[in-house]
Amino acid sequence: MDFSLTPEQESFRQSIRQFAESSVAPIASDLDRKAQCPADVIDSLAGLGLLGCDRDFVSYVAGLVEVSRVWASLGAILSVHHSFVCYPIARFGTEAQKNKYLKLLVNERQLGCYAFAEPAAGSDAGSIQTTAMADGDVFVLNGQKLFVTNGRQARVAIVYALTDVSKGREGLSAFIVDMNTPGLTIGAAAEKLGLRAAEIVELSFRDCRVPKANLLGTVNQGFAIARHVVESGRIDIAAQAVGIAEACLDASVDHAKERRQFGRPIAEFEAIQWMLADMGTEIDASKLLMYRAASLRARRPDDNRLTMVAAQAKLFASETANRAAYHAIQVFGGHGYLAAYPVERYFRDARAMTLYEETSEIERLVIEHELAK
Repeated sequence: MDFSLTPEQESFRQSIRQFAESSVAPIASDLDRKAQCPADVIDSLAGLGLLGCDRDFVSYVAGLVEVSRVWASLGAILSVHHSFVCYPIARFGTEAQKNKYLKLLVNERQLGCYAFAEPAAGSDAGSIQTTAMADGDVFVLNGQKLFVTNGRQARVAIVYALTDVSKGREGLSAFIVDMNTPGLTIGAAAEKLGLRAAEIVELSFRDCRVPKANLLGTVNQGFAIARHVVESGRIDIAAQAVGIAEACLDASVDHAKERRQFGRPIAEFEAIQWMLADMGTEIDASKLLMYRAASLRARRPDDNRLTMVAAQAKLFASETANRAAYHAIQVFGGHGYLAAYPVERYFRDARAMTLYEETSEIERLVIEHELAK
């Protein structure tokens, strides 16, 4: 099967690559150290069509690779906004919700955030404790959410809460919540190893009254919605991982050609050549898995195969990014350990790929479960 981009998709990818290299790459390291992502960078990408649902999914994934290749934090910010907020509203929202919130998120270029994880609930949706109790024409939310990317900048959140505590995860519902709703408190940004400019915060809900009109889908449909969102998110993270891995390979090849030891470029040493060969091969395999999943998601989002192919893409690409980052630091030697060189940032950012939106261990469980069917 041919996963080549169409001329339109390739043109879009090239436009994102050009912007990323000219406008983002020169400022990425400094902004990442400061844990900042200026609004004008997001606004520029919105102008190119990468902020919302106004591009086909394969084009979006290709663009996300290019952004993540120069700055993985920015890729994470875009991914949460696009696939975890815009996508569920576009797919499960009412016409009124789409008209109001997609206009805000896409046309007005406001960020969204996604509130699922909790102190006792990560991949285990059955451990969610946040509740949403019906009261007249509102739901009253109480609980706490962790690891909320974009939480301080976002205008809108997708929040999961129990509308029927007796059913566990089958009693989950999803809500579109305006971030200025009384009873919603935003915590301070957490310090973390990598993806430093993609802020994560805690959200606390205390008698937070959300209109019933903001219920996404139907009551107790939250877990089903989350499954579709996660499948899309797995492909996003595969794209971020491919971008990081490509950056590692590009930097390693350039450095190996320039760095001389024992009278010749280190690119002539077999040990270095093998590292580069492995990196290049695994990156190409990751891209094929990623585009296979993205193509299926674009053509048939309800296809049962999407669960496994998305998990395979996320698993392989995220672990490839970690191996590529490890090899890149080996190629750079002691210099790779210094913050003055970008591979140090790639190494830290790559580590998140096997952790967030399901660990590699969870992905393997998902894949085995699908194979067993």
